[in-house]
Amino acid sequence: MNESTTKNTSDWNRIAQLEDVDIDTSDIPPLDEKFFQAADWWTPPHLVDVTLQIDADTLAWFKTQQDYTQKINAALRLYAQAHHHYPKA
Repeated sequence: MNESTTKNTSDWNRIAQLEDVDIDTSDIPPLDEKFFQAADWWTPPHLVDVTLQIDADTLAWFKTQQDYTQKINAALRLYAQAHHHYPKA
């Protein structure tokens, strides 16, 4: 492992240890209703009905969102893309 790779891995390890309150997001504009009205939801061409168990509090939070099942699918897709080299749509 070269010095650049070691530093990069070390940085990601440090970042992974941060709590949300420790991250400065002051330069990120809030996502307001105008943003979401202009956003296009991508829907995969072949949805599959599944049954799975999910934490009650997690599901309750998603259910407070409009189109919550699409948002759950989007969250799962983003996780897969970030962690498993899943192909981007």
